[in-house]
Amino acid sequence: MESRSIDLTVGDTTVQVDSEGSGSGLVLIHSLLTGPEAFDAVAPVLAQTRRVHRISLPGFGRSTPLPMPNPTVDDLADHVAAALAQLGCDPETIVLGNGLGGFVAAALAIRHGTMLGPFILSNSGAAFSSERASAFGTMSDLVSKGGMSAVVDVAVRRIFPEDYLDAHPAAIEERRSVLEAVDPESFAASCRALADLDLRPKLGTIKNRTLVVAGAADATTPPEMAAELAAGISSARLTVIPECGHCPQLQRPKALLAAVADFVGS
Repeated sequence: MESRSIDLTVGDTTVQVDSEGSGSGLVLIHSLLTGPEAFDAVAPVLAQTRRVHRISLPGFGRSTPLPMPNPTVDDLADHVAAALAQLGCDPETIVLGNGLGGFVAAALAIRHGTMLGPFILSNSGAAFSSERASAFGTMSDLVSKGGMSAVVDVAVRRIFPEDYLDAHPAAIEERRSVLEAVDPESFAASCRALADLDLRPKLGTIKNRTLVVAGAADATTPPEMAAELAAGISSARLTVIPECGHCPQLQRPKALLAAVADFVGS
């Protein structure tokens, strides 16, 4: 199974892409609170039948920040679309995004849907309530003042339910090592982009077949946000994974793989 890690040049930036497997494409886009390594448990399985590309968003891994002060989710989607074009992605390519990656994938479907195939939007939504948007503003401020270490404990508890952390205490340090390597300015900018996001007016333009995945115990993007997202897309269906928080690829990878297999038919 061929695997490689490359750096694409998109405008004035670098985009890290880690690829494995062969066949039609399947793109994985990570959340704000993880990196591409979060897909370690599912990527090799998906790569048995697909060419899997893990995209590192700006400020993660070797991907460099976007050269603008306040990039929006639309900017991130355009950035990813340019990278996917270089990879030769086409209407047979599946896109799976989690968290921030799910919002970016939804914006991709709105803005570049004709160049890609089905979408799997995991633990995301169309817009945040004012209370939840305020939490992103708080995280942005914390990072701007104290760097990534200032939000690690908050971030980990947004990824996993407390009962999971009680049973897996090592998860905190695992996540800490990933989050502290993220570019603080990019993280803060993404927090602001999520706080300002509202995809609801354009969801009806999405024509791609879509699966919306929710975690029943997700406190960051709860199931009601996923239900609103699915209701706004005519071709969408909703799957809720029981006893799962914000990142099913970390907490319940087999359940996520089962949902993907049921959706794509293999």
